[in-house]
Amino acid sequence: MSLPFPELTAQEAASLIKDGQTIGFSGFTPAGAAKVIPRALAERAKEEHAAGRPFRIGVVTGASTGDSLDGSLADAEAVAWRTPYQSNVSMRKAINSGKTHFFDMHLSLLQQWVRYGFLGKIHAAVVEAAEVTPDGQITLTTSVGAANTFLHQADKIILEINSHHPTELYGFHDIYEPEDPPHRREIPIYSTHQRCGEAVVRVDPSRIAGIVFSDEEDEVGTFKDPDAVTNKIGENVADFLAAEIRSGRIPKSFLPIQSGVGNIANAVLGAMGVHPEIPAFEMYSEVIQDSVISLMENERLQFASGTSLTVNPAILDKIYSNLDFFRRRMVLRPQEITNNPEVVRRLGIVSINTAIEVDIFGNVNSTHIMGSNMMNGIGGSGDFTRNAYISIFTCPSVAKGGKISPIVPLCSHLDHSEHSVQVVVTEQGIADLRGKDPLERAREIVGNCSHPDYREELNLHLKDVIGGHTPQSLNRAFNMHQRFLETGSMQG
Repeated sequence: MSLPFPELTAQEAASLIKDGQTIGFSGFTPAGAAKVIPRALAERAKEEHAAGRPFRIGVVTGASTGDSLDGSLADAEAVAWRTPYQSNVSMRKAINSGKTHFFDMHLSLLQQWVRYGFLGKIHAAVVEAAEVTPDGQITLTTSVGAANTFLHQADKIILEINSHHPTELYGFHDIYEPEDPPHRREIPIYSTHQRCGEAVVRVDPSRIAGIVFSDEEDEVGTFKDPDAVTNKIGENVADFLAAEIRSGRIPKSFLPIQSGVGNIANAVLGAMGVHPEIPAFEMYSEVIQDSVISLMENERLQFASGTSLTVNPAILDKIYSNLDFFRRRMVLRPQEITNNPEVVRRLGIVSINTAIEVDIFGNVNSTHIMGSNMMNGIGGSGDFTRNAYISIFTCPSVAKGGKISPIVPLCSHLDHSEHSVQVVVTEQGIADLRGKDPLERAREIVGNCSHPDYREELNLHLKDVIGGHTPQSLNRAFNMHQRFLETGSMQG
């Protein structure tokens, strides 16, 4: 098909972007992220800096991206500010050193913030696509994220047409963008598999400044194999959910699952997939990851709705070799739809996310190490946790070879308050916090979830500071954190 858009090199596309501009990049995790243009932008930034000229841009994406985007731009010191979520080592260093300004936010809010003008003008959208038609119909690749909003709101559009992703991806996406207040209506999704939008993003073709052709796979890595700890956490979550079915608190037909990303999340889904009391289930989540695919093939997962297909290259090749099978079993939507509180509450989603640390009263830190250093960001965990049918947080009872206890007297940073967290699970056990006062929650978490190496100190802390509705000693609450900073271990 002959296209009426200028065909550009990556360097020519990068020349269209100016110092100080804000760019909306596609990508939600490395899936569907722009690749060749960001690398060219990084090289341009190095050249400009070497010549004594400034070149720094604002970077807005759906969530984290790969080395070609976050990594190369951070290494080139080309990012003035960044939102909403990242997981790249170089970007993290730039943020924690103060070289890049970063503000964290709930992922469900990003697209409407862009439309509302809260983030200023989006000067350009740099978006990976499988195909574009002469009249401006864009088929995205392995993620939607916020790409549709960037495409609609940006002054100009630059597309990376990536032939690694087949044009037969048409039909995998459900692109729906709600009206803004005061004209907003309900989002018409009443089941995980229901579609309410279009297969493509439609734009005015006159706004497409150029296209760059590429053939590069997503920069998605592989997860670690489950170990004894992650397997036990998965089993504990599955056992808890099975008990909820037996009690009648979860319907026998079950409810949709939202799961975070990573090794623990894969282990949890794997354990649910083999538990004899958990029926074949559905997912309404952000990320469709490796374990989801095997569950589909084994008919333990009936349908998955997400905003990105974040699987390793071998699994993606498997999907692409059997597109008809998977087309009937998954859909990719914008993140303001997958993470929307209205839909989460309506569908009765059970959320399962990973914590960095949990304090004895049920508050959760998802983002910061020792209270100050940003790890990745809150992501979508807040969107789901606050509105879930049941909200579950998982973490190991110790980290760094036993030098850190993720169960602490008081979180060093707060992302999810005790009012939103209902269940905490480690490999040690399960703490059901529903209907319990602060002291009861503390006893439940310390007794069931903490590691034996730290349980005595946590119990002594609780005993010594007992009194008041929430028994806490502000001058002792961070003793374990302070000890780690001084000695390299939380253990006394």
